[in-house]
Amino acid sequence: MSVWNRASADGLGTALLLAAVVGSGIMGERLSQGNDAIALLANSLATGFALAALIITFGPRSGAHFNPVVTVALAIRRDIPWRDVGPYLTLQFTGALIGVAAAHMMFDLPIIQYSIKARSSWGLWWSEIVATFGLVLVVLSCDAKRPWAAPVAVAGYIAAAYWFTASTSFANPAVTLARGFTNTFAGIDLGHTLPFMAAQVLGAGLAVGFDRGARSDS
Repeated sequence: MSVWNRASADGLGTALLLAAVVGSGIMGERLSQGNDAIALLANSLATGFALAALIITFGPRSGAHFNPVVTVALAIRRDIPWRDVGPYLTLQFTGALIGVAAAHMMFDLPIIQYSIKARSSWGLWWSEIVATFGLVLVVLSCDAKRPWAAPVAVAGYIAAAYWFTASTSFANPAVTLARGFTNTFAGIDLGHTLPFMAAQVLGAGLAVGFDRGARSDS
């Protein structure tokens, strides 16, 4: 497959991931009758299950990155060529926005929205550093010898991180930007996305550094 075919597949997977994140947030909020804990439980479980299925589906087609910092981390470790990074990032961000629009259409909401949900504090930014560090480290710890590992480990980590981080673990710059365009349960004020994304890049960088320092060459 050409790089653009693989990147397009990754973009489609990212779109489906965002449809799951935003769609389950909308459904959870509607059915929970104001109970945010129930809404978050629905959101985290649906996201985790969808992510596991999407990794299995798109792993052979694109590597199932669905995340710009994962793509860059894999390029730094030379698991993929640097020439793949531009196409992957372009289609990941594009796919994320399409996925949000698709979720809005499913629930008869305005397709284009701007979130006003405030998510801005040192605790939330630190949460994104921790969440992204863990996610990238999990991804870098998976290998082809254990094909079952990535769907279980990545999906399990993300579902858990919804609960153990104050930010509910965005851990993905494409997801973060796209969620700025949904004024629903999963949204984030567009003005608050940049610090989240900066924290995610920092967390990913720390994970790459740790992986490089701790991995044995023997």
